[in-house]
Amino acid sequence: MATIGITYFLDGFGQTIWGSEVRPLDIGIPNEPFMDFADWSGLYINKFDVFAAAVCSVLVALLAGFFTKTKIGRALRAVADDHQAALSVGIPLKTIWTIVWSVAGIVGLAAGILWGAKLGVQFALALIAFKALPVLILGGFTSIPGAILGGLIIGSGEKIAEVYWGEALGGAIEDWFAYVLALVFLLFRPQGLFGEKIIERV
Repeated sequence: MATIGITYFLDGFGQTIWGSEVRPLDIGIPNEPFMDFADWSGLYINKFDVFAAAVCSVLVALLAGFFTKTKIGRALRAVADDHQAALSVGIPLKTIWTIVWSVAGIVGLAAGILWGAKLGVQFALALIAFKALPVLILGGFTSIPGAILGGLIIGSGEKIAEVYWGEALGGAIEDWFAYVLALVFLLFRPQGLFGEKIIERV
């Protein structure tokens, strides 16, 4: 809750200083569909969306390899699982925290550039990051494949729900559909699709 509160404070403070207008960001990738493919198939696939998907796929592959194949990645997973146990076998927590925040900053930078180029640089972009929460709830907080599958379910589910049920429910349901879906998962499978079920022995 403190993190969310600080986020809103920084959001309002930033708008007070720099204003709230949307600023364009051009990274050289056209935000238009492949017209030849559209004329042939009737499907409009955006060039920028394909580029963003490729960048995300590379990042996911690199992160998955980093966390599963490298010594530092295994140390990160050990710290995430049990701080005290990781510390007892000689894993330096300060170094681990530095690496964690550095990796998170790099991923956040890439995501910010892509979304800024897609929607324009604006303070409201921070709200998009909240969509990561239902994705992790669906996939499981401890699973990289689960996060990928959760993202695909949320992304496709939002569009399908908007097309088939949006008009009946007043429109714009893709803004809140992900959170409702996450709530349903919490009721029936709180550990997510690939998360580890916690067993508590009395």
